[in-house]
Amino acid sequence: MLLGHFALGVAALFAGAAFYVNFAEQPARLAIDDRAALRQWQRSYERAALMQASLAMAGFLLGLAAWWWEGRDLRLLAGAIAIVAPWPYTLLVIKPVNDRLNATPPERAGSESRSLIERWGRLHAGRTALGALATAIFFWATVS
Repeated sequence: MLLGHFALGVAALFAGAAFYVNFAEQPARLAIDDRAALRQWQRSYERAALMQASLAMAGFLLGLAAWWWEGRDLRLLAGAIAIVAPWPYTLLVIKPVNDRLNATPPERAGSESRSLIERWGRLHAGRTALGALATAIFFWATVS
């Protein structure tokens, strides 16, 4: 069950990073002025997107490999699907907000950009939930 444990670890890293964004970074971002908040979001998103996308793909591949080579336990397959689900969720639901925020120059920040950042935070909570779900499923699969 080594691959399943690795998948669990990667899913937990993904969920932890997403949780950190929602419960530490986002409130701190919203406590600063509009221009600084937008600039901070843009710089943070640039780095975080690469990290979280990589973790989601690694978790998916590890979960899929664990399912294939470690007994075809459907819980491992479900965990793999849950950890990669943030990709389509991001592309279909969050990307329009991301694009608008990235297209806004910091000097044009204002109530609209702040509203978009707030909306982005609410949408990002879905990524956090999917990461937590994947972690729980992988945990269930590896402890029983």
